[in-house]
Amino acid sequence: LALPESGTPVGTIVFLHPLPKAGGYMDSHITSKAANRLPALANLAILRFNFRGATSPRGTSEGSFGHGVDERFDLDAALRCVRENGLPTPWVVGWSFGTEVALNHALEHDVAGIILLAPPLHRTTAETLAKWNARAEIPILALIPEHDDYLRAPEARERFSVVPHVEVVEVDEGKHLWVGEKQTYRVLTEIVKRVN
Repeated sequence: LALPESGTPVGTIVFLHPLPKAGGYMDSHITSKAANRLPALANLAILRFNFRGATSPRGTSEGSFGHGVDERFDLDAALRCVRENGLPTPWVVGWSFGTEVALNHALEHDVAGIILLAPPLHRTTAETLAKWNARAEIPILALIPEHDDYLRAPEARERFSVVPHVEVVEVDEGKHLWVGEKQTYRVLTEIVKRVN
């Protein structure tokens, strides 16, 4: 949990990292840069954690990979941590695999909004997406890299059309891993615009 050095945070982000089986973990570069920069620059609280079974330089998390199903319990625990620490209602920010966990499991929680970074939509069905229509008051932003490996803007607009309040934003020159400072800056700027 990264907090501003002083004062009360104006917003909270729960960050859900990319696919653990492909090397994603809580210190993946966008996630760690958000935690290192946004508390001071935007007065935000950032909670990041490893999903079950994720391996990182810090070790391997308890449990085993749950294919986006059992990770709901990790999300539950993270959102409980936010409540127990008296932080503002969180935005859930998922990156790649983390977007699937957000879309499939955040619906049942009190969240301020959802931000999807390069959502592949491999584990999220049209039926699951449509359930978000019952929560139209929750803003959903999908940042789609122009050169994404899994889902590009035209297909994203089509797939998300079942949820009219999803804002699809294509990021010029972007790639799935958001490589480089230009892409990092763009992603963090889009997050701050929504959460702050």
